[in-house]
Amino acid sequence: MIKKILVIVLVVVATTSNAQEGTSSPYSFYGIGIQKFKGTVENRSMGGLSVLTDSIHLNLQNPASFGELRLTAYTVGATYNNYKINNTNESSSGDNASLDYLAVGIPAGKFGFGFGIVPLTSVGYELNDTNGIDEERQFTGKGGLNKVFLATGVKVNKNLSIGVDFNYNFGNIENKAILRRSNVQFDTREITSSDLSAFSLSLGVVYKTMITEKLQLSASIVSTPSFELTSENTRELATIVINDNGQEGIVERQDVAVDDQDIDLPAEFKFGSGIGENKKWFVGAEYVYLDSGKFTNALFNEDNIEYKSASKFKLGGYYLPKYNSLTSYVSRIVYRAGFRYEETGLLIDGNSIDEFGMSFGVGLPVGRLFSNLNIGFEYGQRGTTDFGLIKEEFFNVSIGLSLNDKWFRKIKFN
Repeated sequence: MIKKILVIVLVVVATTSNAQEGTSSPYSFYGIGIQKFKGTVENRSMGGLSVLTDSIHLNLQNPASFGELRLTAYTVGATYNNYKINNTNESSSGDNASLDYLAVGIPAGKFGFGFGIVPLTSVGYELNDTNGIDEERQFTGKGGLNKVFLATGVKVNKNLSIGVDFNYNFGNIENKAILRRSNVQFDTREITSSDLSAFSLSLGVVYKTMITEKLQLSASIVSTPSFELTSENTRELATIVINDNGQEGIVERQDVAVDDQDIDLPAEFKFGSGIGENKKWFVGAEYVYLDSGKFTNALFNEDNIEYKSASKFKLGGYYLPKYNSLTSYVSRIVYRAGFRYEETGLLIDGNSIDEFGMSFGVGLPVGRLFSNLNIGFEYGQRGTTDFGLIKEEFFNVSIGLSLNDKWFRKIKFN
């Protein structure tokens, strides 16, 4: 089993690092792309909450959760995204799909360990800028940033768990710009490729206490310090011809020297709390502060772009009718729902680009032990059509497997 999981991890790492975009947002033009959700389908279906932890599910947003594991858990998730982009004059639509995460968690007494891969940002845009009738500029981008993590958590006592995860962040972003003039035979193309890498870590705390015989109060804190992302850049200039099928033929090309740069990525702080009845229901809320006012964007310098400190607000929970029902499968289904509102920290011409989403989902029991097939749905919007900007509407369908097993069994002989 371990060998199979390691093979899958290596395959997914290779695939993710070379072919993962997962967005068609024009706002991914800025910075290092649109932030991806860094949790499981279970979390996403509850508005993105990271407060809830238990002994059988992985919570990829708080490393302290690994200290609560009592069964080996492995999880994988993917999302299908349908979107519509519009401004005051026109609109377009499309879809895409992406891998969201792959992770394994292993309990070892009071300790728990985990490793996996999670996409962090995504770039995927196509933009046209027409200057009168004689000139057109085409901009396209692809790629993103991913992280491979190794986490450990420890259950200090029956109420408190703490944890840390160590991350290697890596990825590639390619930005292409083409200038076309109606009275010029050849077109001009510029391609800038940035290889990104950095090490980072996150610290997490989970505290739980019974406030009545049935009700449990939970609180969590996650802190991710600011870190410096190294960008190794290359640039190519070329004279090209574009045929009727959109294929680009190179007439002449040359490499242009461009400096490598460091990008200061902002610190993040999350605090959440909730109340519920164990294995029955839970309601929680969470606040996230992102110090993105100090973000430095070394890939593009646009005069009309700036960044501010951002906040995120999340509310969600679940309901489980009867987890140990022997006669009703429906009673063992977990029902989840949530809402989120986020400031991205990006300002265009002084206008904040914000985002909100409403989500719901179900956890369907499968196989033995406590394994689940989790399905989540989310509707959301990003941006606005006011002030000449663009509004995106999106509908996400996420599917994840949360599987459990007992490793390191003691062998008994009769």
